[in-house]
This record gives sequence, structure tokens and C-alpha cells, in this order.
Amino acid sequence: MSPARIAIVEDDRIVARDIREQLRRSGYEVVGTAASGEGAREMVARERPDLVLMDIRLEGAEDGIEAAQRVRRDYRVPVIFLTAYADDDTVRRATEAEPFGYLLKPFEDQQLRTAIEMALYKHRAERRLEESERRYATTLASIGDAVIATDPDARITFMNPVAEALTGWTVAEAAGAAVTEVFRIINEDSRETVEDPVAKVLRLGTVVGLANHTLLIARDGREVPIDDCGSPIIDDAGEISGAVLVFRDITERRQMDEALREAQNQLALVARLTRLGELAASIAHEVNQPLTAIMSNAETCLRYLDEARAAAERMVGNSARAGEVVKSIRSLASRSTPALSPVDINELVRDVVDLLRGDVRRSGTTLRLELESGLARVTGDGVQLQQVLLNLVTNALEALVEVPEGERIVRVQTAMEGTCHVTVTVEDSGPGLDASLADKIFEPLYTTKRDGMGLGLSICRSIVEAHGGRIGATRRDAAQRGTVFVFTIPVRNDAD
Repeated sequence: MSPARIAIVEDDRIVARDIREQLRRSGYEVVGTAASGEGAREMVARERPDLVLMDIRLEGAEDGIEAAQRVRRDYRVPVIFLTAYADDDTVRRATEAEPFGYLLKPFEDQQLRTAIEMALYKHRAERRLEESERRYATTLASIGDAVIATDPDARITFMNPVAEALTGWTVAEAAGAAVTEVFRIINEDSRETVEDPVAKVLRLGTVVGLANHTLLIARDGREVPIDDCGSPIIDDAGEISGAVLVFRDITERRQMDEALREAQNQLALVARLTRLGELAASIAHEVNQPLTAIMSNAETCLRYLDEARAAAERMVGNSARAGEVVKSIRSLASRSTPALSPVDINELVRDVVDLLRGDVRRSGTTLRLELESGLARVTGDGVQLQQVLLNLVTNALEALVEVPEGERIVRVQTAMEGTCHVTVTVEDSGPGLDASLADKIFEPLYTTKRDGMGLGLSICRSIVEAHGGRIGATRRDAAQRGTVFVFTIPVRNDAD
């Protein structure tokens, strides 16, 4: 191991020579001597010694204390003061320079050697500590979580860059501030301030975590959902010397959780719709048999009962219509393509009005028809399109239950949209649709009715889209209450 390299700063040349000899006898290497503060700095910059022996009183305007402060600041070299003076003022000033030793002249070889070895040991320990702190700071700066450290009074001593980004405070701005000033958290649901986790850590001396639904209020007012834990810092005496907060932005995790829940819901929905499809096919099969019997009996009545002929004709007509509905349900359940033919939408509207005439009368509703004459025919499955109209008008009637009699109005309008589409509008004077539900109400199994199954509007959309059309719902303006459903169907192309 090579000997320690020592620099001497002493304005008395005889004393400097004696110190050099003492160092040689103790096995140290002397790299040079200087008599002034300026000369000392030049020598240290040139030779980079392991330690400087510095006399306090030097030649020139700069004394040894000032020179030592600059050497320590600029070159990180340890300094031992040599002086014949030990008055209080000198000691106080020397202490401010953070020396690694203080020797009163004259001193023996053993005293000098002990002071040097202690100073070198202390300096090596200090360098190891600085290196450890650099590694610690680099590690904390590079991790993905935000970190805030505090003293025992809950005042901030450290923040890593992630914490700076999330809180909006720099470490320079936050240093010494109360942690509650920088780390402001509230409950997402109640909007009430959450108990300071640092205060809890310092009080209990244990690791604590934040409750779910905690928001960090950043300096600029941003609200960041976070997950967090706090831990006490325990010193060698077993006392709590501060706390460390580790927290992270969980916005992305929430989005992933929401996406996962949505995927799970979609899978569950697919399973339920599959079962519903099987059920619909089964119902269609079972209902078709009694309908056949009803129609057979009604036809018998037509042959033998003249007085009941009108009623029997209605039975036959409605049974035939019910049979078509059953066939339509089976088609929907099997997701087959609708049977397309020319369809008169105005005629379908009148048929639906006939079917619902009793419901309209009993509910005290005024039903207004505004059917455009000469309306082009559409290409579609008449039974399925009739089901769409029936569902929309029935929903409109049900929406008027809470409306006073005399104000219950349903309007059905047909019109051409350009030359390629027919538009049907069903409008009611009910309480109106919540704008946020305009898309949701068409989702399978979603319903706003207490006893609803959430299938009617979903089936309507499936039918309309299978016909190449579109359907939507909006709320009427503030001056006119109610909901407006509109769907469009392509007109028939005679060249097809």
C-alpha cells in the first residue's frame, strides 16, 4: 500500500521543514509546501494530495481558514489545522471550515501521525457515505414510483423526479415544507381530505397504506388516482427519524381493470344471448303448434258460423300474423338474413295502429299520424319491420304513464330522406331520455324499466341494421318534453 501523500501549508519555512521531517519519519510522502492561501490552492490543484496540513495564519490577505474552505469546496481534500492559537474566535471560525483535525503547535510525531490517520479514515468513510448516497439517490430517481422522505416533524427532505411530476412541486420548492402542503389527498367519492399518512406513520411507527379511491391533488389542480404506502425511518438508536412515502399513479391500471371488466361483461353477455337465442328458438317451436290449432279452428268457424264470421276473420288474420312473428323470432335466433320484399311503410304503420288502438284509447293518448303520401317502398322483411314499429310505439305509450291525461301525445311520421331512404319518426311527450343513455338503451339486456328484459330496443337495432338502415334516439329540446326515435330503411331498387 503506497504511503499517504501530504501537502504542507506553512508560512514559517523552519516550521515547514520540521513538519516535513516529522512526516518523513512517520512514513508519509510530502508532495510540496506553500506559504499562502493562493499557493495552497495551486499546489492542491496540481498535486491532488490525500491530505493538507494547514497553518491558520498565512502570508497574504487570505488566512488558512479561508484557504481550507476553498480547498474543501473545490477539491474535496481533507484539511488538518496547525496553529499556536486556540482562542474561542479562532476555534469557532476553524470549525465552520469543517476540518478533519486541529493540532496545537508544537506537537509530537505520535500526535501528528494519530491526527493524520484519523483524518484519512474519516475522509474515506465520508467518501463511502457520499457514494452510498449517490447510489441511493440514483436508484430512487430511476424507479417508476414516486418517493417523498420527511424528517420527524413531517417536513420534506427528499423527492424523486416521479414525485415532482405527480405533485407539481420541485424538490427545491418542497424542501422544508410540511408534507401536507405538497402531498394533498382526498377521498374520490366523498371529496373529503384523507388523513395524512406521514402523520400516521410517525404516530404509530408502522407501515400504513392508503384506502382505495384516493386522489392526489397536484399543484396545478390535476386529480391523480394513486396507490400509496408509508414507512417509518428508524435510526441506530431505534428512534423514528422520519418517514418515507412511496406512491404511484394508478390511472393506467384503472383503465386496464375497466377494460378487463368490460371484456368479462361482454363474455357474459355473449353467453346470455346464446342462451336467449336457444330459448327463442324453443319458444318459437312450442308456440307454433297452438297457433296452428287456433288457425285451424278459426277456419272451421268461417265455414260453419256465419254470425261469427267477422271475429273469425280477425282470428285467422291475427293468427297468421302471430305465425309470421314466430317465424321472425326463429330467424333472429338463428341470425339468418331477413326475407326481403317490397314493403309499404305507411301500411305497416296503419297495421300497428290497428293492433294498438285499444291500448291507445285506454291510456287516454292522442295518436297523431303524419304519413307522407306517395312514399317509396323499402326493401325489407315486413314482419320484422312491423315489430320495430310496434316496439317503438308501445315504448312511447309506456313513457306517458306519469304524464297527465290531455298531455299524452304520440306522433308517428314517415318521410323520404333524399331519394334512397325512408325515415320513420316516433315521438312522445313523456319525461324525455337522459342524453347519457342514448346509445346504451340499444345494448342487449340494458333496460330502464323495472320489469323490462332489455331486449326490445336491442332487437329493433338488430332488425334495422340487418336491413342496411340505422336507428337512434334523442331527447326533445327543453321547451318540448319527450323522446324522439328515428330509423331509416333503404328504398327498394327495382333493378335488384
